[in-house]
Amino acid sequence: VNDDVKEPPTQTMVLTERQRSDLHAGIYEYLLSRGSDYAVAAEAFAAASGVATEDTKDDDKNNNNENGDDKKKTRRSTGGGGPILEKKWTAVPRLQRRVLELERQVATNARLHAHRTGGAADGDGSTNNNMMPGRERRMLPRPPAMHTLQSHSAVVTSVTLHPVYTMAASASEDGKIILWDHESGEYLRTLRGHTNVVTSVDFSPGQGKFLASSSTDLSIKIWDVKEFTCVRTLRGHDHTISCVKFVPPPIGALFLEKQQQKTNTNEATGGGIDPSEAGSKFIVTASRDATVKFWDLETGFCDHTISDHSDWVRCIAVRGAKSMIGASKGKEHEEQASSSSLALVATSGNDRTIYVYDANDKRTKVCELRGHDHVVEALSFLCSSLLPQKGSA
Repeated sequence: VNDDVKEPPTQTMVLTERQRSDLHAGIYEYLLSRGSDYAVAAEAFAAASGVATEDTKDDDKNNNNENGDDKKKTRRSTGGGGPILEKKWTAVPRLQRRVLELERQVATNARLHAHRTGGAADGDGSTNNNMMPGRERRMLPRPPAMHTLQSHSAVVTSVTLHPVYTMAASASEDGKIILWDHESGEYLRTLRGHTNVVTSVDFSPGQGKFLASSSTDLSIKIWDVKEFTCVRTLRGHDHTISCVKFVPPPIGALFLEKQQQKTNTNEATGGGIDPSEAGSKFIVTASRDATVKFWDLETGFCDHTISDHSDWVRCIAVRGAKSMIGASKGKEHEEQASSSSLALVATSGNDRTIYVYDANDKRTKVCELRGHDHVVEALSFLCSSLLPQKGSA
């Protein structure tokens, strides 16, 4: 019967000679540290593994002293707060806990930043690509914050992001505009020029070569982002300027074609603000004087004033024109094409009324929206892809 019993195969260790020697030394030191009860086991283990005992160390020390090389061969890790085996044994659970903590952090970060890869992260950090159309990116902010940017000495009133680079601009009641690198969290530059509270900032569309700012000092300033200088100051409002936005250009605008030609030919221009460089020909501002003004960037003059509001105009939203080429024919599609092909500007404020205008040419009123019971402080156009489709559940 005993002949049929097979011994378990011996597992081959993957330790190096030095690692094996250190392990044996650690086991031997641990046995010695347990007292006289383990002395016999310690000597037996030393004899079997070839670990240097105190007697052999003394012999080696005498031999090494004769050769002048005693320090290198007699060193053992017996000091420093206990046997080395106990230190390593207690370090293993600590490292395991650290690994589990890092794995949880990786899974959390994968869920937080899943929108960057176009999918939602599962609990194991993988992404789920089977998502509803238009729901790939979850834009609601979640803690923890990537960076905390601090440099203003008063309340921050407005923040905007560069359309191309990892740059952000912040405006404050301290009268300063600060540019940041929001990817690294580093401070870039401070723009000074306003003499009072800066209420709003906005980068120009396209390449974001310019930054517009408005202030309670009754001025609008246009800044060259590359040179960090103010290239134009606009005045004309009679009270606090609440908001400033670049007006999106119409589809097929001539100055956009001019911009493409300059890009292809590397043509250099000088002088004032060229609409082809700014990516827009106009900016729009809202003011406490109950007016909305359109400004020509090239000439610096007020091109149009709207006085439909009866009180303080606090906020502006803009939406660029959308090309409807290739749209299906039909009444519903014609109505959709007529509304989507326009660049729109929406304004509102203390009078609780929202006005929507055609942003280009005649600036005609598109619609008038009422329903709020208090001051309207912010406006935004909702992407059509996020709206429920007709006939959907």
